[in-house]
Amino acid sequence: MEYPLDLTIIIPLFNEKESLPELVEWIRKVVRAEGWRYEIIMVDDGSSDGSWDTVKELAEKDSCIHGIQFRRNYGKSAALYLGFKEACGRVVVTMDADLQDSPEEIPEMFRMVTEEGWDIVSGWKKHRKDNTLTKNLPSKLYNATARWITGIHLHDMNCGLKAYRNEVVKNVEVYGEMHRYIPYLAKNAGFDRITEKPVHHQKRKYGKSKFGIERFVNGFLDLLSLWFLSTFGKKPMHFFGFTGILMFLAGFIITVMLIIAKLAHQAAGTHFRQVTDQPLFYLALLAVILGAMLFLTGFVCEMVSRSAPERNKYNIREEF
Repeated sequence: MEYPLDLTIIIPLFNEKESLPELVEWIRKVVRAEGWRYEIIMVDDGSSDGSWDTVKELAEKDSCIHGIQFRRNYGKSAALYLGFKEACGRVVVTMDADLQDSPEEIPEMFRMVTEEGWDIVSGWKKHRKDNTLTKNLPSKLYNATARWITGIHLHDMNCGLKAYRNEVVKNVEVYGEMHRYIPYLAKNAGFDRITEKPVHHQKRKYGKSKFGIERFVNGFLDLLSLWFLSTFGKKPMHFFGFTGILMFLAGFIITVMLIIAKLAHQAAGTHFRQVTDQPLFYLALLAVILGAMLFLTGFVCEMVSRSAPERNKYNIREEF
């Protein structure tokens, strides 16, 4: 497929006024040295520091710069979603606006996509310039969990500097705070050629970080949601129905065993407790009720899934 441009660079930004001119000049120096046809899409995520005025000033001087401004802060995923939608380049690169991602990494990442055939090349901030206690350790734990759940062996899943084939960004839907898991979304869409490249991580020059420790907790919860949806989204009965049957059978078997034990003791003339006097009976009854509810939940989810407009949406690699 022919693309009108070689490269699209998407830059989500939120209150990064000071860094934008320097970043654009740095990008321009790198891409012009390569002779690429390029565009820079800057998505202002509801900044309040005048960042949008800076974007407009930069665009007036360079026709390769395009800007999108949100009326309020929607988050990085929303910014990337619109950027992906507008991207026209053969290779799409995402990077943060805080000057911590180096544009000098783009040529090699571009080559890895175009010449080596990777779908995604993810940056790996091997030597971080952040505070060890609040960033490094939580980041390592978070990425270890992400590797275990997703099966994608990236050291830095959340790195903002990534390069994609255009086809990848057109076939993934980024929403909520799922920008952290674009490689996993891509893998679920059939784009499984994913690798990483160690990149230079720079110390923040202007402003302060927009992310706190809570992003790791939210990220873990998002990861569980994404794993569940990707695994059982089109076959919910396989989870709810199976779990419900197990609980129902466990409760039913325990109840039957309690009744048989009572009858056996009664027949032998030995002391016995009434079934309804035993706490285990009520736990078994609870398991039966919960099992039935889970099974019915599976039926309802199946009905919703079968009515979904994208139930038969499949990504085709090649057709002739």
